[in-house]
Amino acid sequence: MNGIEIIGTGSYLPELIVSNDDLSKIMDTNDQWISSRTGIRERRISEGENTSDLAAKAAISAMEDANITAEEIDLMIVATTSPDYFVPSTACVVQSKIGVHNAVCFDISAACSGFIYAMEIARNFMQDGRYKKALIIGAEVLSKILDWKDRGTCVLFGDGAGAAVLSSSHREAIVDIKIASEGDKWSSLTCKTAFVENPYIEKEVLEKELEGNLKIGMNGKDIFKFAVTTIANSVTAALKNTGYSIEDIKYIVPHQANLRIIDFAAKKLGVDESKFYINLNKYGNTSGASVPIALDEMNKKGLLKKGDKIILVAFGGGLTWGYSLIQW
Repeated sequence: MNGIEIIGTGSYLPELIVSNDDLSKIMDTNDQWISSRTGIRERRISEGENTSDLAAKAAISAMEDANITAEEIDLMIVATTSPDYFVPSTACVVQSKIGVHNAVCFDISAACSGFIYAMEIARNFMQDGRYKKALIIGAEVLSKILDWKDRGTCVLFGDGAGAAVLSSSHREAIVDIKIASEGDKWSSLTCKTAFVENPYIEKEVLEKELEGNLKIGMNGKDIFKFAVTTIANSVTAALKNTGYSIEDIKYIVPHQANLRIIDFAAKKLGVDESKFYINLNKYGNTSGASVPIALDEMNKKGLLKKGDKIILVAFGGGLTWGYSLIQW
C-alpha cells in the first residue's frame, strides 16, 4: 500500500468583512446576542465571486505551497453545498480556471463534513498507485443560499475556501480516518435545490410545494447535540484506534460552527479548550471549507512541525460526520 501525506495547503477568503455590528444595521440583532451564543464576531461575504472562483484561488495557493505544477495533479475533488451550477460540477469549472487538465474532477456533497469525505475518497483512489497527487478542496459561497431575514441562521455562516494537496509518499501520514452518515436525521439541516414543478402536478400540490423557499433551514438544537457527541466520540475513537493518548495530539481541528459546541465537547472529553484550534470568531461557519481554512492558517502561521499529530473532525448536514488523525 502506498503512503499518502499532505504536501501543501491553501485558502482564500473574500475581501469583504461583515461584523456583527454591520449585521445589526440590516436586521434585529447585535454583537452581544451573536457572540455570546456562537463566538462569532465577523465573517467574510462574497461581493460577486462564486464558489468556483474561491475554490480556484485556494487551489492555486495550495499548489504553490506544495511547489508543484497544475499538470502534476491527477485527481481533484471539490466538496461543496453551494455549487455554481447543477451541471457542470464545480470541480470541472475549477479545472478550466487553474489548468489541472490531467486530473479527473468531480464534486461531492457532504455539507460541513465534505473535506474529510474528500480526503477519504482521495486516499482510496490513491492507494493502488494509479493516482499520485490529489487536490482536495472545500469551498462555499453560502451567502447565496441564506435567508437574510432569518437571524437564527444567516448570522452563523460565511464564505470561503480551503484546499490541500495529497501526494503518494513513503510514509503514511493519514494514520486513521473515518466517514459516516446518519440519514434518519436529514431534516435537521436542509436547503432545497429546486421546486418540483412540471405540467403534470395537480394545482393544489404545486401551490403547496411553492410555499417553501430555497434557503438554508436548520434545527439548531438537534445539530448542537449531534455536534458535541460527534466531536467527543470521534476524538475518542481516533485515540483508541491508534493507541495514542490525548497528550500525543498537538491540536484538535474541529469544524468551525459554534464556540459553545467546542466548549461542551472539550468538557465531555475532559481536555482544555486550548487543545482546539479555533478561528470561527473571524470567519463564522464556512461549512466544508472550515477545516481546510483552519489547517492552512495553522500551516502558514508555523504552528505545525513535522511529526506533529492532529485530529481533524467535522459534522454537518446529512447528517454526516468524519474525522482524520494525521501526522504532519
